[in-house]
Amino acid sequence: MDFGNILVNAFGELISPTTAAYALAALGLAVHFGYSGLLNFGQAGFMAVGAYGYAIATLTFDAPLPLAVLVAILASVLFAILLGIPTLRLRADYLAIVTIAAAEIIRYIVTTNGLTDITGSANGLAAFEGGFFGLNPFPVGTYDVGPLALNERDLWIRVVGWTVVILACLTVWLLMRSPWGRVLKGIREDENAVRSLGKNVYAYKMQALVIGGILGSLAGIIFTLPRGAVQPANYATELTFFLYTCLLLGGMATVLGPVIGAMIFWVVLSLTQGLLYGAIEIGAITFLSNAQAGQLRYILVGVALMLLMVFRPQGVLGNKKELAFA
Repeated sequence: MDFGNILVNAFGELISPTTAAYALAALGLAVHFGYSGLLNFGQAGFMAVGAYGYAIATLTFDAPLPLAVLVAILASVLFAILLGIPTLRLRADYLAIVTIAAAEIIRYIVTTNGLTDITGSANGLAAFEGGFFGLNPFPVGTYDVGPLALNERDLWIRVVGWTVVILACLTVWLLMRSPWGRVLKGIREDENAVRSLGKNVYAYKMQALVIGGILGSLAGIIFTLPRGAVQPANYATELTFFLYTCLLLGGMATVLGPVIGAMIFWVVLSLTQGLLYGAIEIGAITFLSNAQAGQLRYILVGVALMLLMVFRPQGVLGNKKELAFA
C-alpha cells in the first residue's frame, strides 16, 4: 500500500477547485441557515443556475467572461426572488419543501429534450471554458505546489477559486459584524421580537436568500470550469446534502467553518478511498470490490458526522450558543 501516494492525493483534494466550490456553496448555506435560519435544501439548484447561466451565455450568446459571470449572478438573484416571494412569509419548512423541489425542477428543465440546442439536455454543455483559461497569466509549464505537480491550467483555476473563497469569507465576515448581520442573527433567534422592533423581517430574509444564492452561483461556475462541461446529473439533491455535511462539520454560524468543513469532507473521502483501495489491492480486504469501497467511504463519512453531532454538535469551529434557535 503506497501511503505516500494516498497522502499526496489527500493534499490534492485539500486545495482542489472542487473543494473550493463546496466551501463557497457551503458558505452560502451558512448565510441562509447558520445566520438567518432559512432552511434551504436547494443550494444545488443555485449552483446549477450559476453553471448553466455562465455556459449558456458563453456558448449561445458568445458573451465575454465578465458578462457571462454577471448573467450567472443575475440568474441566481432572479431564482432567489422567485423562491422567496411565496415562501419567506411562511414557516421555515415551507421554504425547505419549495427549495428542494425548485432545485429538481431546474435540473429537469435543463434535461428536457425540447431545450437541447440551449442546455444540451442530459449530455449537458461543454467547451465554454476557453475565455477563462485565455486570461491565464501563468506560462505553459509544470508548477510544484507542495508535493503536487500542476500544469498552468490547474494552477490558474486553483488560484482563482480560492481567491474567490477568501473574498467571499471576508465579505460575509464584514456583513455579519455589521448592524445588518446582527438583525439577521436576531431573526434566526426570534423573528417576532425583531419584527416588534420595527424591522422588515421579510426584506432581510430575502436579502440573505439572494446573497447566499449568489455564493452558490459562483460555486457552480468554479465547480464546472475545471471539468470543461456542465451536466444536470452533477446537481442532484445529494449535492445539497453533501454541502450541509460540510457546513455541519465546520460549524453552522461561522465564516471559516464551511471552508474547514469542505476540506475535511474531501480529505476524509480521499483518505478512506485510498486506504480501502490499497487494502483491496494487497488482499487485506477480500469481501469488497472497488465499486463497493467507493460507496463505503460515504457511509464512513456519514458515521463520522453522526459521531460529531453526538459529541460536538456545534461543529469544529462552531459555538454551542449559536445553536439556540427559536
